[in-house]
Amino acid sequence: MSELLAPAGNMEALIAAVSNGADAIYLGMNRFGARAYANNFSFDELKEALNYCHLRGVKIYVTMNTIVFDSELKDAYSQIDELYKIGVDGLIIQDLAIFSYVVENYPLLEAHTSTQMGIDDIEGTLLLKEMGAKRIVLSREVSIEKIKEIKKMTKIPLEVFVHGALCVSYSGGCYMSGLIGYRSGNRGRCVGSCRKPYELINVTENKSLGTSYILSMKDLKTLDHINELKVADSLKIEGRMKEPAYVANIIKTYRDALDGKISKGEEFNLYKTFNRTFTKGYIFGEDKKNITNIDKPNNYGYLIGYVSGKRNGYYEITLSMKVHQGDIIRIDHRGEDINLSLTKMYDANENLIKESDKKIYIKIQEKLFTSDKVYKTKDTKFQEELLKSYPKEFKRFPLHITLYGSPNEALTILAECEGKNVSYTTDYTLDKAENKPTDYNTFLKQLSKLNDSIYSLASLEFNVSNVFLPVSKINDLRRIIVNLMNEERLTKRAPIIKKEISYDRIIFEEAKKISVFCTTKEQYQAAKELGVDIIYYDNFIRRNEVTYKEYNGEVLVGGYGGIYAYRGKNEIASDYTMNVVNYKSVYMLHKLGINRICLSFEINKGQIDDLTKDYYNAFSGYPNLEMIVYGHALMMFTHYCPLKVYNQCGKCRENKYVLKDEFGTFPIENHMDCTTSILNGKILNLMDDLASISHVNVYRIQLTIEDYNESKNIINTLKNKLNGEYTKTFNKDLHTRGHFNKEIL
Repeated sequence: MSELLAPAGNMEALIAAVSNGADAIYLGMNRFGARAYANNFSFDELKEALNYCHLRGVKIYVTMNTIVFDSELKDAYSQIDELYKIGVDGLIIQDLAIFSYVVENYPLLEAHTSTQMGIDDIEGTLLLKEMGAKRIVLSREVSIEKIKEIKKMTKIPLEVFVHGALCVSYSGGCYMSGLIGYRSGNRGRCVGSCRKPYELINVTENKSLGTSYILSMKDLKTLDHINELKVADSLKIEGRMKEPAYVANIIKTYRDALDGKISKGEEFNLYKTFNRTFTKGYIFGEDKKNITNIDKPNNYGYLIGYVSGKRNGYYEITLSMKVHQGDIIRIDHRGEDINLSLTKMYDANENLIKESDKKIYIKIQEKLFTSDKVYKTKDTKFQEELLKSYPKEFKRFPLHITLYGSPNEALTILAECEGKNVSYTTDYTLDKAENKPTDYNTFLKQLSKLNDSIYSLASLEFNVSNVFLPVSKINDLRRIIVNLMNEERLTKRAPIIKKEISYDRIIFEEAKKISVFCTTKEQYQAAKELGVDIIYYDNFIRRNEVTYKEYNGEVLVGGYGGIYAYRGKNEIASDYTMNVVNYKSVYMLHKLGINRICLSFEINKGQIDDLTKDYYNAFSGYPNLEMIVYGHALMMFTHYCPLKVYNQCGKCRENKYVLKDEFGTFPIENHMDCTTSILNGKILNLMDDLASISHVNVYRIQLTIEDYNESKNIINTLKNKLNGEYTKTFNKDLHTRGHFNKEIL
């Protein structure tokens, strides 16, 4: 049976999830988790959560799925040490430094690869399995057919997302929040830049196609396909930022579906808590045109009626569903939302009413039009039902009790539950019954009173005769044996003494070189004519959505699948999409056979200094590093195409497009397989900072939308800079230094 994995942003949400049937919980601490703005858990809260969950047979996985800088590694390792000691079941990880620390030191602490690692194929799955992963969390873009194939070919537990918010970008491959707002999604601080409105502009024709929430994805809902999804070992619900009632609702609905007990109409309950309307997602082949909700990025609610008229200053709303006093509704007034709580509503005779399923009359200042649609965004009665669903015991564990006792002897009570055994012997002796003995039924009645515990009495073996024991003493025995069984079920792990691990010395001493990444043939021609040392063009294998063709010579790979596919066959350079920001990750990639490692966009000057210094201190030499010093940085790579929403499918072969907001424009690169890259309109330019970039071997120019002449000019400028020659400065208004001289806040 597939595990139902629930989110918890706080203790109340965790209890709501467990009470409604979650098999496991994932949550974050105050550091190193990808939801920095959730409430998250302190160590004391986590210990309480572990006791609560483990007593009930529920596992806890902690997210440590941000990228981690060198200055933070010591604290991250200390946190892992503590998490192991208190009994956490697994960690969800993006950064190779964190991954390797867990695998090398704590074999009983499961290392799960976060979706931020971008694993979406057999090759990437096999590589991480080989490296010690106990579970692979697949990208949300992977189809159900591919999931089945990966499962068959890799024989490793797989986790897939089945419900909740979707990133428009491949998770972990989005730099939008980090590059334009210095709040990095890969550091857990995503500000949801994709949830803003953007204008789509056809640059070729100088024509606006409209402004909408073109990057705001609908929420994923796969309930209709629950039986197919059982191929995965874990089904994950998104929602660590959501309220406990939301968690209770979604977990109960999916639990009932998994158990084949879903009632008629229960699926509709999913609309009664937060939703952006729903999509079946890429996993079940949703049309890209329908996967975003371009009208609204927030809670959509569900349709309950429409404005049908006005009289005596009251607006009339004709209902298709019942409303209650206190419900919150949203009126869609020509694309503008009017939100209000139904604190006062009236019948046709202007009498205050508390509920209705026909018509209501309301007074509001805003002007409404007939046929304005009305949605309910909060159902007070349903919320009350959800709040009653926790805390409670979703299941009780069978307790088998055996009693031994005779007059003038102590009473011994033995208990067994799911292979755990405890015993207790009284410090007093039993009195002989003078009149009526305390019989089997009396013991049975009192020992069955387990509603304040997680147990139910499954059997009672009675080896006691002719004794008298007060009911109060039997109740004491029940409490004692329950506490003993709880303690036995919460036995902590034995400590592990970490082994000293020796690492091979992997260092490189190379002269400074220039590399150029080319998107077009004319860019390649420009780089070739200028004798560039390293050119990436048709030898680039991106992070996601790839096939692994044969290449001669060096290949540039953007993801783990590429490493697996080409190691031992080609020299390999890793791209910036590997999100490398610390020395240990650099080492791990070198150890996997990577010749040259491109640093992440999200690393700054001080952090590069820390990385190279720490690498030198560990290995008495430097790694082979590459860094992008010029180019339109990738904001996001997405399986989605925004052009399709505006019926521009195929027009990308004829026209160029950009997205525009109040701060700037973002060029769109459309790929032949209908995936999309969205670029930063401002150009990353570090050419004037070359002298301060320590121990980087290769400086890269990333060419995307530049023409032949621009490409030659940029390459010549970098060449001259490296030779110490004066060159004309580019227009600085169009440039940024990105994270290079900024901390991520």
